Amino acid sequence: MTEPMRAFRERVLALVARIPEGRVMTYGQLATLAGGPGNARQVGFILNGLAQTDLPWQRVINAQGRISTYGVGFGELQRGLLEREGVHFDDAGRVDLARVQWWPEEDGAGQQGHLGL
Repeated sequence: MTEPMRAFRERVLALVARIPEGRVMTYGQLATLAGGPGNARQVGFILNGLAQTDLPWQRVINAQGRISTYGVGFGELQRGLLEREGVHFDDAGRVDLARVQWWPEEDGAGQQGHLGL
């Protein structure tokens, strides 16, 4: 792994570790905040295999507010973990990103602040 990729991976994992219970981030949001805009798929590769760790991997979903891990066998587990945290899914299997999406250092209006990583 190259040094820039290693650094990107570490920034992604550091952000995932900070996502509060009951909140979510998107793959694309993580990529952008970690310094790799347009690399949402790479974030997915980084998170693949984290189900057996203490990192709250389940708090990362796609930009449509849906779970993307059904194809790799973790969709039901991810949904169950999020529901236990109080994240609600509508009948179409989406969460209300306007309500539960988390931005580091949010201000009172829910707007993105400065990351400071």
